[in-house]
Amino acid sequence: MKGFEHLEQELQDMKDAGTFRELVPIESDQAEKVTIDGRELIQLSSNNYLGLTTHPRLKLAAVKAVEKYGAGTGSVRTIAGTFNMHNDFEKKLAEFKHTEATLVLQSGFTANQAVLASILSKEDVVISDELNHASIIDGIRLTKADRKIYKHVDMKSLEEALQTSGDYRSRLVVTDGVFSMDGNIAPLPEIVELCEKYDAIIMVDDAHASGVLGRNGRGTVDHFDLNGRVHIQVGTLSKAVGVLGGYIASTQAVRDYLIQKGRPFLFSTSHPPAVTAACSEAIDVLLEEPELIERLWDNTNYLKKGLKKLGFDTGKSETPITPVIVGDERKSHEFSDKLREYGVFAQGIAFPTVAKGQARVRTIVTAEHSRKTLDEALKAFQKAGKELHIIK
Repeated sequence: MKGFEHLEQELQDMKDAGTFRELVPIESDQAEKVTIDGRELIQLSSNNYLGLTTHPRLKLAAVKAVEKYGAGTGSVRTIAGTFNMHNDFEKKLAEFKHTEATLVLQSGFTANQAVLASILSKEDVVISDELNHASIIDGIRLTKADRKIYKHVDMKSLEEALQTSGDYRSRLVVTDGVFSMDGNIAPLPEIVELCEKYDAIIMVDDAHASGVLGRNGRGTVDHFDLNGRVHIQVGTLSKAVGVLGGYIASTQAVRDYLIQKGRPFLFSTSHPPAVTAACSEAIDVLLEEPELIERLWDNTNYLKKGLKKLGFDTGKSETPITPVIVGDERKSHEFSDKLREYGVFAQGIAFPTVAKGQARVRTIVTAEHSRKTLDEALKAFQKAGKELHIIK
């Protein structure tokens, strides 16, 4: 159709650069191995940290909810789409997070947008880590507040931003808890101390820490024993929790305000009963089956050690997110394709998701992986890495 020539040209440029990627349909459930194009591959790209997407308790809870409440809710929360189960789950989640209240939204992306676009005005300033998630960046773009960017996990840079922003009504410092591309953990104790020193609000996006760090997977705030000292926590229900959605954990006032003013909350249909029931059951599993998190970390340490021993650059990862940094955009995708040829599904990630020259294959190990499977994966990495001259 005429009118999209510029889009077609940009797509062709991506293809010429070797960075254009097709969607990859999975033909099985999300387990340690998945079926793609009729082949069984080791899954090292999903966010299913604890294997909860297929946990029997979650599946049963979802089925029971559909049978009792139906497939959907038929409305936004503020009109006719709040069921008892929505409120009950938010109370359970608040207790789990050790906060006064929570509010659940359709995704972690919309949760960040709801907070940043709603509570900030032109009288305020938001101070953001330069490597924060795209949802934070887009949320900031929706505000009328001024913005300052500090160097990645650089406390001197953060303090300079706080020192030069004393004239605003409020200062909001926002950081990822775990950074999604590098797998490193934010220095939250130091950030909290600076925020308290300069009377600033702190917001932590714990998408990749929920279910992974802290006691029973409560996140980075609990991991660092900072409960009660972080104003706003944003998390996801679609990674380690295994289902779908995002949440905001904070005070009752923040919850009430976002119900009135948070546009993603106001104008999106509420979660279907199956989603809410499965998420609620997932919190019980986190509390009652801590061995899942223990197994996740055992597997994480095993894979990291194996990749480093082979000579791969895994950057500064401290979590189950372990990048294998290649550098060149085209080669990172060639590496991903070669791994797939040898039985491992591990996606290449390049600019603009990461900076130019920092292209990588990002791996995420889960609690479901057996040592045998991880050994098979390491052999594939070794073979593909040597063929492409990434390792010797």
